[in-house]
Amino acid sequence: MRPTWIEIDLGAIRENVAAIGAAVAPAAVCAVVKADGYGHGDVPVAEAAQEGGADWLAVALVAEGARLREAGIEGPILLLSEPFPEEVPEIVRWELTPTVYRESFLEALVAVAPAGYPVHLKVDTGMHRVGADPAEAGRLAALVEQRGLVLQGVWTHFAVSEEDAAYTEEQAQRLLGLAGGLAGSGIVPLMLHASNTAGALGYPGARLDMVRAGIGMYGLRPAPGYHPEVRLRPAMRVVSHVSYLQRLPAGERPSYGRVRPLAAESTVATVPIGYADGVPRSLGPAGGGVLIRGRRYPFAGNVTMDQIVVDVGDDPVEVGDEVVLLGAQGAEEITAEEWAERLGLIVYEVVCGFGPRIPRRYHG
Repeated sequence: MRPTWIEIDLGAIRENVAAIGAAVAPAAVCAVVKADGYGHGDVPVAEAAQEGGADWLAVALVAEGARLREAGIEGPILLLSEPFPEEVPEIVRWELTPTVYRESFLEALVAVAPAGYPVHLKVDTGMHRVGADPAEAGRLAALVEQRGLVLQGVWTHFAVSEEDAAYTEEQAQRLLGLAGGLAGSGIVPLMLHASNTAGALGYPGARLDMVRAGIGMYGLRPAPGYHPEVRLRPAMRVVSHVSYLQRLPAGERPSYGRVRPLAAESTVATVPIGYADGVPRSLGPAGGGVLIRGRRYPFAGNVTMDQIVVDVGDDPVEVGDEVVLLGAQGAEEITAEEWAERLGLIVYEVVCGFGPRIPRRYHG
């Protein structure tokens, strides 16, 4: 077995959900576990989130919700995007809560779902990705009730809540204005929700009845230093081990492209992880490195599909030594924020980028 894996601290997930829940109370917490729990593993993360106090779970795809149900996970699961009409039987079978924003999907749902089936209406207040136009939302809300379904929630999604307070407030007011109009027509959904992690931590007035905690529950912040008073602990640690060592003279250029000459005679360590696993090829030129025996070492050349090479100089490194690409080792730490800054990415891309070829190991 290749000595490479991703360690997931489920205790951190529980603590992060609890910390967010305490910060936003009395609003409920919806734990977003789409995309295989942002690369952390959807089923274990969902279980830990519920143990940490999450009232809801959310996924992007019907298949993601079905996977949770097949694993025995109970409680409400929200589909964040409107599914395709042909998926309606699976939605009902697995008791998933669909988001709606088109009449065509609503009619497909009515044809299969029992009376009283809950739905959430999504409104486009400025993200302009999906969602009903506010001018159309009132009619759709009324149609939900007329067709015998239950309008359980009305919601929107913030576009720039980590950086633009004025626009975020504008989006929140559009949702509240719509809710007021619905109430005037006798339509009162059980819950309103708008906030992602950034909205939940940064805008108390936008917490409403529920917040959708995505990146925060994994211990990461939507922007560097965003609201540090809420303690979050990263749950992911990416680990491999030294598989081969060789001593090379000054001037040698390891790996594809021969891009970097060794400045002096040095030991080069090979580590069995590469860009097929989610380590970007550009990380080496961007100044990235790894931790071995609590010290940071640079890449000795380009990341390849299955392996990396590391310049450890004259230090006493041995085959089998632990190598940390992301996370802490001793007093040193390499963070997802560091990768994102070096590579021009966001932290979401970093943690979602580690593929299924690397097994996840859970503790905590």
